[in-house]
Amino acid sequence: MQISITGISSMATRQLLAELVASYQEIVLCDIAIESVGGVDAAKRVQAGEKFDMVVLASDAIDKLIASGHIDPTSKVNLVNSGVAVAVKKGATQPDISTKEAVKAAVLAAKTISYSTGPSGVALAKLFEQWGIEQEIASRIVLAPPGVPVGSLVAKGEVELGFQQLSELIHLEGINIVGPLPHEIQITTTFSAGICMASRQAGAVRDLLAFMTSPDAIPAKLRQGMEVISL
Repeated sequence: MQISITGISSMATRQLLAELVASYQEIVLCDIAIESVGGVDAAKRVQAGEKFDMVVLASDAIDKLIASGHIDPTSKVNLVNSGVAVAVKKGATQPDISTKEAVKAAVLAAKTISYSTGPSGVALAKLFEQWGIEQEIASRIVLAPPGVPVGSLVAKGEVELGFQQLSELIHLEGINIVGPLPHEIQITTTFSAGICMASRQAGAVRDLLAFMTSPDAIPAKLRQGMEVISL
């Protein structure tokens, strides 16, 4: 009988997981279906008791699901680190983002700004607060609905300056990626995976996660704009 694995993830890892699953299925005969949605919604669905074999979310979200008894605490593995990049509509003037001060100036100059509803967006909002500009730009913030890439709003011209995980921007048409945030304010999210307590395929999922954290997975991670975690 062929093994079947189900999972849920946030949008930031959608392309990476699709590539890794395809590679894994070339060497192991199994059905793998991973649904990618907004990270907050994914966690809520797991907490509500929806049945999955595995979950891939930001590390702190996995920790919360472990604490609530939904994920096996011995199963957590860190898959990748992911940084935030800045995007503008294709052909638009690209602002200087080489320093913290330059990014602040670009934000203040933008007519509309958007960022993720996930952990990176929360961190970015805190950064704006630290800079003391949150009130000044509040009316210019355009929140992307959960699961909708910020880059798609940029591509449509609805947002002038977009901030999101590089992995969610690199495959979008209609935008130019200005570059990553400078090191001094870069927001790095660690994405981790865990096996659901209710899974009946725990062994098969462990094998899949072993592949996803092996050297064989490194090229895909780099292609998808992710940073490899040292093995």
